[in-house]
Amino acid sequence: MINVAVFVSGGGTNLENLINWFEGSDKVGIKLVVSSSSKAYAVQRAQNHGIACVTVSREAFADEKLMMSILHQFGIRFIVLAGFLRVIPDYLIDAFPGRMVNLHPALLPKFGGMGMYGHHVHEAVKAAGESETGMTVHYVSNVVDGGRIIAQFSTPVLPEDTPDDIAAKEHVLEMEHFPQVVEDVLKTLPEY
Repeated sequence: MINVAVFVSGGGTNLENLINWFEGSDKVGIKLVVSSSSKAYAVQRAQNHGIACVTVSREAFADEKLMMSILHQFGIRFIVLAGFLRVIPDYLIDAFPGRMVNLHPALLPKFGGMGMYGHHVHEAVKAAGESETGMTVHYVSNVVDGGRIIAQFSTPVLPEDTPDDIAAKEHVLEMEHFPQVVEDVLKTLPEY
């Protein structure tokens, strides 16, 4: 079994979607949720499913010994970033080469990088007059949103769409495609 940790900062709809997708799998288990905020509703979602959850401060997240100890405790072999709003430190990227993916709410390389998350992305898409947007799943690298792209899915943006409309359209793509992309990546691992 490949033990997976999901890193979150917000509501956790993608977390819930992943939990439901892999429920009952004999190959993949979501064993740990790491949250940047104890107030994130994702924490409640994890608890509802009986999944261990730890909340880490910025200082704790920067502490390599502490974080690696937590991940080892749960036998974590793969990390999924699902709305996690902190920059991943080098030690974690080095410890999980090709074993950490991120979901970004735009078609990278457009609208990526520092400060480009959540509603900021959808507002930028609207301001740029884009005719389409979408989601990107990519490997995590030392460059924010700069890792190799695994999959992208797009949706049209109409001139009358608000940033909220754009967010809703993009979220539909996440719900439809993200778990399958994660599973496809996991299938490439030798232990799958």
